[in-house]
Amino acid sequence: MLRQAWLLFADQGFDATTVDEVAAAAGMSRRTFFRYFSGKDELVLARLVEAGEQIAEALAARPEDETPWQALRRAFDSVLEAQEAQPDRARTVSRMLRDEASARASMEERRRVWLETLVPLVQQRLPRRKDAAIAAEALASAAIACLDTAQAAWTEGGADRMAAALDAAMGAVGPLG
Repeated sequence: MLRQAWLLFADQGFDATTVDEVAAAAGMSRRTFFRYFSGKDELVLARLVEAGEQIAEALAARPEDETPWQALRRAFDSVLEAQEAQPDRARTVSRMLRDEASARASMEERRRVWLETLVPLVQQRLPRRKDAAIAAEALASAAIACLDTAQAAWTEGGADRMAAALDAAMGAVGPLG
């Protein structure tokens, strides 16, 4: 269902897509849709949470000798590859998440959920110290901000490859991390 919903959102926009259209595309009734989801925004958030889980798995699998910053950068690769594989659709969805008010709330919730997932993994990579939790949250927050900045640049044509834009963004603040 998530895939069908995202295809509709990419084609029509979030606000213009109805729950009935999403349910029909997934082969279910409106009533069945509401058994699983409270609304369209929950569909958006579910996909964003999946991406965060994918990043967390990639981060956990990174070599132990990488710094937290390096590991975060490499962990974003799987998400970048998926978006760069379908650039037109990814750019359309990115604009939707940025421009449509009802979708923007999901982006803010995505940030909170991603931090809950990523901060403990980053903290494991830091030396044991009193302020490690603060440092881990700052690093994860900065990395997510860099990802968002790179995505915005790539979406609007300011970068040919999102990976290059992310390298530039993370490189700009990397010396701090």
